Amino acid sequence: MTAQRWLLLFGVWLLYGSFGLIATSLAPVASLVIHDLAMSHSEMGLAMGAWQLIYIAAAVPAGVFLDKIGARKALTTGGLLIGFSAIARAFAIDAQTLVIAVMLFGLGGPIVSAGAPKVVMANFKGTDRGLAMGIYMTGPAIGSVISLTLTNSLLLPLVDYSWRNVLMIWGIFAVCAAGVWFVLASKNQATKQIQNTGQPQVRVIKSLLNKPTILIVLGISVCVFLFNHALNNWLPEILKSHGMDATEAGYWAAIPTIIGIAGSLLIPRLATPERRFHILIGLAAAALLASLMLRAEVGNLLMIGLLLQGLAKSSLMTVLILTLVELPEIGERYAGIASGIFFSAAEVGGVLGPLLLGVLYSPNTGFSSGLWLLTCVALAMTVGTFILLRLKVTQPN
Repeated sequence: MTAQRWLLLFGVWLLYGSFGLIATSLAPVASLVIHDLAMSHSEMGLAMGAWQLIYIAAAVPAGVFLDKIGARKALTTGGLLIGFSAIARAFAIDAQTLVIAVMLFGLGGPIVSAGAPKVVMANFKGTDRGLAMGIYMTGPAIGSVISLTLTNSLLLPLVDYSWRNVLMIWGIFAVCAAGVWFVLASKNQATKQIQNTGQPQVRVIKSLLNKPTILIVLGISVCVFLFNHALNNWLPEILKSHGMDATEAGYWAAIPTIIGIAGSLLIPRLATPERRFHILIGLAAAALLASLMLRAEVGNLLMIGLLLQGLAKSSLMTVLILTLVELPEIGERYAGIASGIFFSAAEVGGVLGPLLLGVLYSPNTGFSSGLWLLTCVALAMTVGTFILLRLKVTQPN
């Protein structure tokens, strides 16, 4: 069982890696797609973000679907939808068909997002559970790094600069990842189990949303995604506003991702129940300090800010999901539905973050207003984690 559960985790990691790979697959070939499909930049922007709106609407049904048919079949379906999205993009003939193809990703993505913590919850205990969550959370980061770095440097030259062939390759990889998961999960009974709550799913959702601890976790999740997605999209431009050129800004912007991957492997393992809320407070405080230090000019203070951002970026979501699924109100029984609710709420912040930083940008003051917004968001995170700690102390059960 010990070896089998780690193989199972590898299958989840492959699926989540495919998620990151295909979520960012259009960015490196955007100019080629715009030219080939005669699209405007605004149409390309719509296409890139189309999956997020579908994701928000589909996340809760995805959690219900997961509990209805079990993790093995559900995650296979999610992985196939992600792969088919990339393949469908390769056959796009105009902006509209490209948007529809990207929307398909928004159906598969939340199944994988909600299913991964459920699989970990069923197969790992104690510190291994935190480590397992940290490991699979490196998947999207590594997938996106591979997509962003290898597309132009390696794949495009190999396929005669055909963006369609590149997307086809990524899509086939995701389909294969779904197949690997299906095979690995075939010998694990926990992935086949169907959760029967004994009551209608709508009633379950309403019951969960009446719990103060769950509402606070959801509120923090919106803040975490807003903070992370805002900086994921705008950090290079923020750094360029400090006088860096594009290449230098790119190198500096990679620092949080590198630190984040390392942090994902270390911090969640330390987040055992007795110290989890204190770690959450520390991570939220790191995000708060990072938002202040990102105003600094190029130098040690800015570097420290990027390091702190990397720590917060990597582990806040992982530890928060771990907190959610291990709440007494949730447990393995409601892990699928709860994870779906979590990602549905969180992705609202994911959409708002880049949008608000763009809206608040001013030619005169740069990103100052946007960074103050992120400071307020990080402060709200910190306050929320203190409230969670207080509830944990006063209502341990």
